[in-house]
Amino acid sequence: MVIVSAPVLYVNGKRFTESPFQNEEEFERLVVENAEILFGEKSLYIDLKSRVEGRALGAAIPDGLLIDFRDPENPEFYLVEIELARHDFYKHIFPQITKFFAFFKNPKSRAELVEKTFTVINSDPNMRAKFNQMIGGKEIYKSLKDIIENSQNILIIIDNEKPEFDEVMETYTDTWDKMVKVMIIKRYNANGSVILAVSPDFEELLEQPIEEEEEGGEESDRYTEEYHLEGVAPNIVAAYERIKQEFFSIDPGIRINPTKHYIALRKEKNFVSIRFRKKKMHITLRMSYEQGRQIIKSHKLTSETRHPGREYITITIENNNNLEEVIQAIMQAYKKQTQL
Repeated sequence: MVIVSAPVLYVNGKRFTESPFQNEEEFERLVVENAEILFGEKSLYIDLKSRVEGRALGAAIPDGLLIDFRDPENPEFYLVEIELARHDFYKHIFPQITKFFAFFKNPKSRAELVEKTFTVINSDPNMRAKFNQMIGGKEIYKSLKDIIENSQNILIIIDNEKPEFDEVMETYTDTWDKMVKVMIIKRYNANGSVILAVSPDFEELLEQPIEEEEEGGEESDRYTEEYHLEGVAPNIVAAYERIKQEFFSIDPGIRINPTKHYIALRKEKNFVSIRFRKKKMHITLRMSYEQGRQIIKSHKLTSETRHPGREYITITIENNNNLEEVIQAIMQAYKKQTQL
């Protein structure tokens, strides 16, 4: 099967016509059968619709669960809902996703999902082996619990555009805009040959820019510090406040620049970006991994490879210990920026 990033009607002299899905079950089967292609080899898709009791998610059963392990230190977790665009948005899709938000806020529901997912993974040898490989042989139950507690997303897979998505994301910035991602999949057929048109591609869908952005603009009022810090553990918020105040005392001209994906510290241009999870903070700045390793001894350090020719590191903070070394690394990025 071939997957392209936009609808295609002609390939190698063949004329492909759109082949709509007859029902949700057919659409769901296609996603399950092609999950590794759609989401990448470093992902695990779990078809749970027939195995999760309604009460486990407050009467809302997802079509699947997805764990993205491309960043093995910070896997991303998704409840997956597969929908047909012809369904009424406010009567069908909106209530279902709202129940998922309620699930994420309920510790009992999250615990029940961890238990159920652990049972499914542990009872399937192939799935258990893949999960073990992805987590590097760590304990399955604890790893699964940590993933779900730290990363809470919703992926809607749909067969056509719906303008209502833009409307609710502009209105509900703390839920829909923050937690929901939408992927459109269309199917085209030519005498038994099938092409899937995917928009956007999963990797593009999850890309979080770390490049310098302009300050202000239409989004400046929409995305605030409060938007990013909502639900974040108090110790992580305290670590962020200490880092921020340290730089304010050094240079009162440094400003906070919140964007949709992160909060930036800015002096003419952004010199560091900060992304939050429930119990973690990821600080990304421009520096080689070798330089970063000389400074960062107490926190996880990874290299960013999204920008060829430009070296970035990401520091993952899970506690308030030894923040001095983090401040030192950011200071180097700040000095480099002000010298440009």
